[in-house]
Parts: sequence; C-alpha cells; structure tokens
Amino acid sequence: MTARAILVGAPRSGAGKTTLTVGLIAALNARGRRVRALKCGPDYIDAAFHSAASGAGCANIDSWAMSPGHMAAILKSAGEPDGLVVVESAMGLFDGIAGQAGHSGAAADIAVRFGIPVVLALDIAGQAQSAGAVAKGFAEFDPRLEIGGVILNGVASERHLRTATEGLTAAGMARLGWLPRRRKFAFQDRHLGLVQARERHDLDKEIAALADQIAATVDLDRIEALARPVREIGDADAGQAATCAPDPPGQRIALADDDAFSFVYPHMTEAWRRRGAEIERFSPLADDPPPEGCDCCWLPGGYPELHAGRIAAAGRFLAGLAAFSGTRPVHGECGGYMVLGQTLEDSDGAAHAMAGLLGHRTSFRDRKLHLGYRRAVTTQDCVLGKAGTAVRGHEFHYATIRDDKADDAFLTVFDGEGRALGAGGGRRGNTTGTFFHAIARES
Repeated sequence: MTARAILVGAPRSGAGKTTLTVGLIAALNARGRRVRALKCGPDYIDAAFHSAASGAGCANIDSWAMSPGHMAAILKSAGEPDGLVVVESAMGLFDGIAGQAGHSGAAADIAVRFGIPVVLALDIAGQAQSAGAVAKGFAEFDPRLEIGGVILNGVASERHLRTATEGLTAAGMARLGWLPRRRKFAFQDRHLGLVQARERHDLDKEIAALADQIAATVDLDRIEALARPVREIGDADAGQAATCAPDPPGQRIALADDDAFSFVYPHMTEAWRRRGAEIERFSPLADDPPPEGCDCCWLPGGYPELHAGRIAAAGRFLAGLAAFSGTRPVHGECGGYMVLGQTLEDSDGAAHAMAGLLGHRTSFRDRKLHLGYRRAVTTQDCVLGKAGTAVRGHEFHYATIRDDKADDAFLTVFDGEGRALGAGGGRRGNTTGTFFHAIARES
C-alpha cells in the first residue's frame, strides 16, 4: 500500500469527529488529493457521509470483529497510489471491550497495530487551558500511539482559542487547527446516530461549507505531512481467529436499498462481488418486489419504523416477497427482521401489518436500547453459513420484540466478552431473520 493514512480520534462520542472528518476529506479533495475514508467500528451512517465527501465508498474496519489480516486487506484496498486515507474513530479513541488488548474494538488498536498517526479532535465547550491536560493525557496513555496534534472544536471566541492554545502549548501538544462553535456545522441526530446522508438534500452545500471552513482554520499542510504509509503486518495473530467477509448468500442477490433499508457494509457487498455474486438492488418503499431471476433476497437494517405505513401499503413488495420466500431464501437483519414479522408498532402506538413471514411482532412504543458486539454460531445451514459457522457482528436497536419464540432459532449468540446470550434469530421455512448485523466470518 503506497497511500498514507491518518486517524481522527476524540475523547468521546459527540466531540465532532464526523464533522471534522467529512470536512478534512472534502478540503483535501479540493486540493486535488486522492482521498478515501474508513470508519472504525460498527457504523453505517457516518460512513455514508464520508462517501458523500470523498466520492468513493467508505468501508469499516474493526479490531474486535476482524482479524489483523482482514483489516490489513481492507486498508490496502482503500489506498490509492500516492493517495490519502482518513480513518474516523468510533466513540472515544480508547473505548472498547475491557480485557481484550489489541482486539477490543477501540480505534486505538488500529492506530497502534498499523502505525497510523492520530489527529485528536477536542470539543472545548466549557473549558480552555484544560484542553492541554486532556490532550496530554491521551498522548501519554499508550506510548505506542502517536498523537500528531490537536484540532480544537467548539471555539467560541478569539480569547477562547488563545487560552485553549496556551494549554496545549504548556502540555507540549501541537495545535493543528480549530473549528468554530456554529450550529450549521452540526449534522442532525436521530436515535441511531445522524440522519442518513441520503436523506439530506442540502448535503453538498453543507460539505462545501465545511471544506471552506477547514481550509481556513486547519493547517492542511501539516495534516498531510503527518500522514504516513500503513505498517505492513502478517496475517497471524495469536489469540484471535482469522476472519473474512461472509460468503455470498446466493449467486444473484436481491438487495433492498432505500431510505428504510440502507444498513449494509460495503466490505460485505464488495466481497460478494469478488466471489462472483451479482447484486440486484430494489426499493420496497417504491413498492418494488424482489427482482426476478435472483436466488436470495436480503433485507438490510435501516429505519423501517419511520416508513411503516408506506411499507404496510406496499402490496407489490409484500406479495412479491411472500412469493419469493416460497422457493428461495429471504433474510432480514435488524430493520429487515422487523419487516419480516407480523406487525411493526410505531412510537405513536399504531400497529402496521408487515410481511408476516416470521411470527414475531416489533414495537417502538416502549423503546429499549440493545447495543453491543455479538458472536453468533449457526445451528442450522442458512444464508450465514453451514451449521457451526461462527460469525462476528453487532446489535444496535431500540425496538422491543414480542412473540420472539414463535419461530425456530438458528443461532447461538454470545456477547463481545464471550458470555452466552442463548438462542437467537427466527426461522420459518426459507425465511430467516435476526437483530444481529454480520461483519465477518471466522475462517
């Protein structure tokens, strides 16, 4: 890999990492650089903003779900000759699963393993000189990690910038730039994160404004100088099984793709294509049935709860899905799993009829957060692999499931620390579904 990389990290979620990363990508692109992006951890939404800024796909890289060789392959595929790769951290830089050093899911694992320098984004709302203490603490927490400098976010005034910079100087930390405290540079939130990039009709203007701001207040020359080639490593790593993307679930895959069904990882679809599969995209919200000629239908996660009425009224889609499932596999992940059930109750308590191919009912009236890494082992042959296949992934939803025992389970599920969570998923005939999002298969 001849491309050079930097990683944007922060002490916590909500510190402005995505805003900064999108702005950096766009500003570097405006300079004529070839820029690609990667997102650490299980996240669909941020990656779509990165893709909008770079004009290229943004894959995910995850030190818990993926083996070192798997991550190295994704890093290599992201790099273009003489290009730049901008990697965004998830959560705080060191946040991950306790007791799994190097495999915790923290972005710091990736920065250390591949020798990627870190640009630390500090939200300094409510502080000034203390920014230096925070930055120094992060720089010294793991001596193997290189923090090349700090970008201050949320600067309220010239005095605020001056005093915060004094703190950085006293701590021996370099200031690489700053961003003002302005609402227009804050992407809108929703209960699973940001509002999707595909829903933002003003996104090009917002990205252009971000690029202009970054060019004015961030030292892009120093950012480029900080980036360096990714350290080459071998595939072997004691204590962690090698992984790869799950095998294609079919030769021609009908993949739902619209505002309700968009959560599918690019590294998965690219791996399916590399292994000879064809992907036919269709839109349930446009009342499209699964395309004829496909031998598997995949309903990804997304926001079906926001479109439950339209899905319930999509007669061609629902009838076509039922007919498809009569002879071929249909699989739903998270949001797709909800739609395969009997009903979906929205936050107002209105119940909308869904596909009825599985027996469960889903409700958003009484929301409860379910979040975390998952390791699932198949107990039957299914689209995720032969019986006994171990798949790593995650779960992230606010839905409450009812009648979840109405169908046969086809997974045994464990959390990220290896604790057994019991049987998972539901199967009825050719239809399977689960809240589990697959990231990688243990090989």
